[in-house]
Amino acid sequence: MMQFLAKAGLAVMLTAGTLAGTVVPAAAQLNIIIGEPDRGPPQDYRRPPPGQGYGRPSRGCNPQLAENLARDYGFRRARVVDITPRRVIVQGWTRRGQDEMSFGNVRGCPALRRR
Repeated sequence: MMQFLAKAGLAVMLTAGTLAGTVVPAAAQLNIIIGEPDRGPPQDYRRPPPGQGYGRPSRGCNPQLAENLARDYGFRRARVVDITPRRVIVQGWTRRGQDEMSFGNVRGCPALRRR
């Protein structure tokens, strides 16, 4: 009789331990909502990312850099006359007269052509 009670007690303890392990995670998934159930996500109070020009270089060709590069190519009184999404056009004077030069509108201002 003693062996039967010992085996029955062990079986009850194993069953109770198994049930207790499954009841706790199920209780953790219970959501109780009081008030408006259709609220949006909580507000983000972090700082917004810094904008253009906040400590980082611009992505396109800097017009002042394009003018300096044109001066290096021999232009006098170089000035930017047009900026498109692809090109920066600089006009100035050379030994042959008025001239124009195009630079790529990417970082570093690569020279595209000279007219």
